Amino acid sequence: MNQLKLAMPTLRDYLLILAGAFIQALGLRLFLVPAKLASGGVSGISQFINHYTGWPIGLMVFLGNMPLFLIGWRFLGGRRFALRTAAAVAAYSLFVDLLLLLPFFPKTGITDDLFLNTLYGAVVSGIGYGLVYRGGGTSGGSDILARILNHWRGVSMSQSYLAVDGLVILAAGFVFGWKNALYALVTLYASGIVAETTLEGGGAVRTALIVTSQPETVARQILEALERGVTVLSGKGAYTGTERTVLYSVVNRSQVAQLKAIIQDADPLAFMVIGQAHEALGEGFRPLEK
Repeated sequence: MNQLKLAMPTLRDYLLILAGAFIQALGLRLFLVPAKLASGGVSGISQFINHYTGWPIGLMVFLGNMPLFLIGWRFLGGRRFALRTAAAVAAYSLFVDLLLLLPFFPKTGITDDLFLNTLYGAVVSGIGYGLVYRGGGTSGGSDILARILNHWRGVSMSQSYLAVDGLVILAAGFVFGWKNALYALVTLYASGIVAETTLEGGGAVRTALIVTSQPETVARQILEALERGVTVLSGKGAYTGTERTVLYSVVNRSQVAQLKAIIQDADPLAFMVIGQAHEALGEGFRPLEK
C-alpha cells in the first residue's frame, strides 16, 4: 500500500506530461504550422527545416533536442527532472508526426484566419506547456538552452529565453514573412501567460498586511464577516519606535472590497498593503497536496 501511495504522484506526473505533450502537438498542427507561425526554440527551427525540405517536424524536434539534452543534463535539476523532460520531448515529437497519420485529422488546419490561429495556437499550446510543467518536466528546446546559457555564461533565465526565442522569431521573419513573425511573437507571449495560469491554476488570492490600532475589532470582523483567518504579528515603527500590531490575512479577490470596508469602519487611520499571491494552500483554500 505504501509503495502504491509513493507511485501515484509519479504516475500522475507522467500522465500530465503525456497530456501536455499531446495538447502542444495539437496546437502546433492545428494552428501554428498551417498559419506559418513559428513556435520558439527547437520547434520553430524544425518548422523552418520542414518548410524547405519537407522533413518531419516531430523527427526534427527530437533530433534537435538530443544534443541539447545531453549537454544540458547536468543543468536540468537532477535525474527526476531530466527524465520528465526527456519524456516530454519524446512524447511531443511522436505526437507531432503521428497526428498527420490520422485519416480524419485536418492537415491544413481548421481556419485560414491568421489572428484566430495566433490566438488559439497560443491558448492550446500554453495549456500543453502548463500541464508539462505541472508534471515536473519541461518541453526541451528553449528551456534547455536557457539553462545552459545561465550556467555557462551567467545569463539570467529570462534573458536566455528572450535571446533564444528572439533569434527564432527573427529567422521566422525571413522564412515566413514579417507579418507572420510579429504574430508569432504575440503567440509566444500569450502562450507563456496561459502556461503560467495552467501551472498555477486560477486560484490567485490577495494577501493583506494591516497595521492598526484596533486589532481586536478588525480581526473579529475579518473572522466573522469574511470567514477568513487572521494572524497577529508584533511590529515596531522604525521612525517612531512605537509598538504596533500587524494583522496578516489571505482573502479571495472578490473579498478585497469587503476587507477595505471593514478597515475603513473599524480604523480609518489604519495602514494596509494588499498583495497578490499565486496560490493559497491549506484550511479555507485548496488542500495542501503531498
